[in-house]
Amino acid sequence: MLYYALLAAVRPISADTGWDPALVTGAFSAGLVVSGVAGITVGRILDGTGPRNLMIAGSLVGVLALVLVGLAPNLPWFAAAWLLAGTAQAAVLYQPAFTVISRWYGPARVRPLTILTLVAGFASTIFAPLTASVCNAVGWRGAFLVLAGLFGAVTVPLHARCLNRSWQHVSRGALLIEERALVRGIRRSPGFVGLQALMVLLCLGLYTVTLNIIPLLMEKGADYTAAALGLGLVGAGQVGGRLLFAAIPAKARITVVTGTATGALLLLALLPGSVPLLIGAGMLAGAVPWLPETLLQATIVADRWGATSLGTLQGSFAAPLTVVTALAPAAGPAIAAWLGSFNAMTAAMAAATGIALLIAAGSLLRSSHAR
Repeated sequence: MLYYALLAAVRPISADTGWDPALVTGAFSAGLVVSGVAGITVGRILDGTGPRNLMIAGSLVGVLALVLVGLAPNLPWFAAAWLLAGTAQAAVLYQPAFTVISRWYGPARVRPLTILTLVAGFASTIFAPLTASVCNAVGWRGAFLVLAGLFGAVTVPLHARCLNRSWQHVSRGALLIEERALVRGIRRSPGFVGLQALMVLLCLGLYTVTLNIIPLLMEKGADYTAAALGLGLVGAGQVGGRLLFAAIPAKARITVVTGTATGALLLLALLPGSVPLLIGAGMLAGAVPWLPETLLQATIVADRWGATSLGTLQGSFAAPLTVVTALAPAAGPAIAAWLGSFNAMTAAMAAATGIALLIAAGSLLRSSHAR
């Protein structure tokens, strides 16, 4: 409701109000940027207070934001409502959920994280058509008011019933000061910064291409129907990617994911105009974006630095990735215009993920030497 509902409602919103669709989706992207920035503070609060009150508050802010979207009399009001929705996203979506599960399950976290992301993978499958149906029935404004009521009725009681009021072990006094110093050291360390750079490159390459795969496939000779099918199959690839993630050894996950991403983008750039082959490469590429955004991102910090102050570290680590993801849909056409084609844009993004692969391989090699 805080993510896919607007994407499904862009057309009826634009048709009813006359607002440019690019500005409507731009408000959503701005909300994602706010989500990335707010996630840093949310993570710090989560570490100190536990998840229940924070996530209940996030749900209530989400309800208010969706109501304001439905009542928006003009585009600035609408955009402000999505900025508010961005703060709710930071408090209730993947990042706080990853932190809670990692602290609950410790070394056994991969299986519950996989289950969480598999279930969440149905978000677009459920709420994109649901939003479209409700928009057709009661208009887009009524649809967002209905979604707001449903959102509050489901999430607030579940957060109140199922989450910790506070963590069992919350640091105090000198220990808290020591943990803060440790967190500052980790955030400034070459390993942390290097992994952030790797993930930024990976997200930039994958999302820029996969979210613009329709014009890429049409440039290579596919008609619109086949290209749209290609986009749908790109999304279908996520389920296989998430299921296979747990089978990859923890220390090799970054290298495997970045290598697969680079290979898939190279195939999309180099393959001739065979639509089935291109769609197959697109499905392979589509299986990978969900890994850096979800499972890899969920495990990478805890795998290397443990669960101490995990919310703060997760929030800091994820902020630039969220911003890059928000900018990727617009970055694709801009880079394609600059380089002359979507195919050239895809090759450039393959180079970006290739650099990420070099960083990952270097990290794996250093880890092997250390052992």
